[in-house]
This record gives sequence, C-alpha cells and structure tokens, in this order.
Amino acid sequence: MNGMGMKVFLPCRKGSERVPRKNIKPFAGYPHGLLELKLRQLIQAERIDEVILSTNDEDILEYARTLGSEKLTIHHRADSLCTSATSTDELMAHVVDLIPEGHILWTHVTSPFVNATCYDQMIKCYFEQLDHGYDSLMSSTLIRSFLWNDGGPINYDRAVEKWPRTQTLPAVHEVNSAAFINSAENYRRYADRIGQKPFLFSLESIVAHDIDWEPDFVLAESIAQTGLVEL
Repeated sequence: MNGMGMKVFLPCRKGSERVPRKNIKPFAGYPHGLLELKLRQLIQAERIDEVILSTNDEDILEYARTLGSEKLTIHHRADSLCTSATSTDELMAHVVDLIPEGHILWTHVTSPFVNATCYDQMIKCYFEQLDHGYDSLMSSTLIRSFLWNDGGPINYDRAVEKWPRTQTLPAVHEVNSAAFINSAENYRRYADRIGQKPFLFSLESIVAHDIDWEPDFVLAESIAQTGLVEL
C-alpha cells in the first residue's frame, strides 16, 4: 500500500444549518459540489489507501455509489451520530471503530483548496516527523498579527515596544481543521484525533480557507473560478 496504511475519515452529515446542503450543492462547476471535489482530491492522492465516507445523507450516499472507486468505502452512519449536538469526542470513538488499525487522516469537504498534492505532502511529513519525536500531525495557519484579549496583548509586551513590526511578532498557529493525522493506536490511547506531541503543518491562508458560513462558500467559489488555486 502506497500510504503505509493511511486511511481517510471523511464525515458528511446531513442537515447543515449555516449553509443549506453545503456538502453537495453545486460548487464552481462541480455538480455535486464540495463532496465531489474532495473525493476527487482524496482518491487522486497517492499516499492514501482508502477513503471512508461516513454520512447519513441519502443524496450523498446515492452519488458516492456511482463513483465505483476501489479506494472509496461508503459508511451509512447512524442518525444518532449526525445531529448538531453530536460532539467531536463522540465522533472520535466512532472513527476508531471504523478504522481500528493503521493511520487515520481526518479531513472535511469544507477545505476545498487542500488538494491531492497537499494531502500527499502532509502524509509524507507525518511519517517523517514520527522519527523526530512527534506522534501526530495537525494542519494550521500561521498568524503574525497583534493579538489581544480583554487584558491586553497576548503575543507581545507593550512595556518593551508598543507597536512592534508584525514581522517580528511571534507566530501563533491557528488550527484550521483541514487535516488531523494520527495512528489508530493513539486514538484508543488518548481518545483524541491528535497525540501528545502533534507536528503543526502550516498551510497558506488561501489553501486553509474553511467554509463554515454562506459568505465563506461564496468567497471559495469565487477563488476557485479564478484559477488562482489548483484544485
């Protein structure tokens, strides 16, 4: 297996509240939308052995069955694990039931600009970093900005310099949820989709763009149609 046992967990529950039919409504020339694009990206990735699509959406199930890819496994998830109240912790227990051994890449259709090449790069990095003391990988977006809370700045000291150059500010990693890579063993050991020492794999902000609200969808579609980012 090219992926050394790398399997993908791709959750797609029915009933998006913020963007109706977000996973499967037409997107940038793809009739079956973000799902169609993401499955194409994952199936094309050379370091991925199997893609497990977990959904309770009959439209998604019907479309996925037409693909006929040997890499794709379709799992009809119970409705009880597909409500807006379903916690990530509950899903993590579900994942390890589906993928009891090997390595797991958890990703979402809402990251349309994370393409096959990017997935291959992250998987390659994950296995390399296992030899350097890391036990998992999590994608992030680097932020070099003036970050404050109600108590003042949190990433610089105004007593030293009131407005330092942004280039000199310490970078902060924002978890963008594009990818979490971990072993099934660690899922069981820590009940988590990351281990105790995840490697932070930084993505460019445009690549890391996540679709959560309707304006995010509109912006992503506009970016995709310009051809600025390879899908």
